[in-house]
Amino acid sequence: MITKPFACVLLGMAGFAASALAQAAPSSCVRLDGGWIRFPAMAHMAGGFGRIDNTCKADVAVTAVRSPAFKDVSVHETTLVDGVSRMRAIERLPLAAGKGVELKPGGLHLMLMDGSGPLREGQRVPVSLVLSDGTEVHGELVVRRP
Repeated sequence: MITKPFACVLLGMAGFAASALAQAAPSSCVRLDGGWIRFPAMAHMAGGFGRIDNTCKADVAVTAVRSPAFKDVSVHETTLVDGVSRMRAIERLPLAAGKGVELKPGGLHLMLMDGSGPLREGQRVPVSLVLSDGTEVHGELVVRRP
């Protein structure tokens, strides 16, 4: 028979476990979907595209991007200023709760630099999005024709 103090300890431990799971949830509610790299791509430089969705209940931001296939990966934005296309690095990409951003040619995109070799059509390139809360979201970019 379970005594009342023992039952209280069990209930307390269950509550603690549920709380820990709730705090770990943010990384699972941010995802990279439909990720791709334009083929043909150069080994030393390529663009990554897709959609990043935040279904979390709180805002978060992408603060870094990593890939074992490239030495340097960052978020960039292409804008048109006085008829001239300009590209700049984005240090922090905000993701509002319940919203998403589209990474597309001519807009926000991943800049993939210093690749380990030529990319082949159909190749899958792993990427990790580092979030402002320190968690990492793993996804992939498929090398394909636009």
